[in-house]
Amino acid sequence: MVTRIARKAALCAALGLAGLATAASAATLKIGTEGGYPPWSMVDAQGKVQGFDADVGQALCQKLDMKCRFVVQAFDSLIPALEAERFDLVISGMSVTAERAKVISFSIPYATEDSSFVLPEGSALLKADTQDALFKGLAGKTVGVQSGTTQGAFLQKYAPDMTLKTYETQDQMQMDLSAGRLDATFSEVTPQSEFLDNSGKGKFAMADYVVKSSADPDILGLGIGAGINQKNTDLKAKVDKALCELIQDGTIKASSVKWFGVDLSNYQACK
Repeated sequence: MVTRIARKAALCAALGLAGLATAASAATLKIGTEGGYPPWSMVDAQGKVQGFDADVGQALCQKLDMKCRFVVQAFDSLIPALEAERFDLVISGMSVTAERAKVISFSIPYATEDSSFVLPEGSALLKADTQDALFKGLAGKTVGVQSGTTQGAFLQKYAPDMTLKTYETQDQMQMDLSAGRLDATFSEVTPQSEFLDNSGKGKFAMADYVVKSSADPDILGLGIGAGINQKNTDLKAKVDKALCELIQDGTIKASSVKWFGVDLSNYQACK
């Protein structure tokens, strides 16, 4: 009897350890993100990635029953690193464009975002009501954009008379604007608003004219999506399904309102 009980206990212990080992070895989803683009993606003092991108990544991992591991690096290096299979996904406020889709796949565009200019408070260009008026006023001026972004590509095409200065991160660009080394910056509305609510408050303002995401879909894209290696078709199918569920159950909306104060969910993506 004692021997039988001991054997049973040993078997239970072995099964318990096996269960722990299985849980410990759960698949990990490696996600590339910039980490310097608040409130989309930023790294806190403890090295933890926070922001809308982090929320979307964590929600995806939960849906897919996987662990999340974020890999932080410069925005313009994310696609080459994804191609080299250094991580599984890119979640970094990345617009879905035809040019990028030549080298990587994209999930459904789960969010949409417009772009805007930030200029010194009091600038007459803040009240420009057309793109032509704003772009003519900025001709010959130095405008900051982030390297590798659709905003930079848009200005290269439509505003060749502007002098573009590129930056690795949004923070670096905004620091130069604050220091008077730039006449304006051009980026997505939400990080521009974040800047104006914090260090730029009272000194800078957003131009009334906003460049809609639909202004040039070939350059500005079809919305914000997760980048996926073209080889990983199974993961794309799973991510698309999970993102649709997260849009439909209100998870994307809740995170968007939390970080931006508005709902950027792309409800058309799953219809």
